[in-house]
Amino acid sequence: MSERQKGDDPIPLPPEPPFEGECCEGGCGEACVWEKYNEARAEYARALTDWQARHAREPEGQEAF
Repeated sequence: MSERQKGDDPIPLPPEPPFEGECCEGGCGEACVWEKYNEARAEYARALTDWQARHAREPEGQEAF
C-alpha cells in the first residue's frame, strides 16, 4: 500500500456514547446501549491499532490522511 492516495485509509473514528437517558436501566443484558457501546469501543481500539500499524510503515513524506 505504498502508493496509497489521501482518503484511501482514513483513521477510524471512535463510537459515540449513548445519549443521556438512552439507557432504560432495566437490565437488558446484551441489548443494553452501554453494552453495545463498549463492544463498539473494543472494535474501535482494534481498528485503531491496526491503522496505526499500517501507517507506521508509511515511507517518509507520504501521508495517508
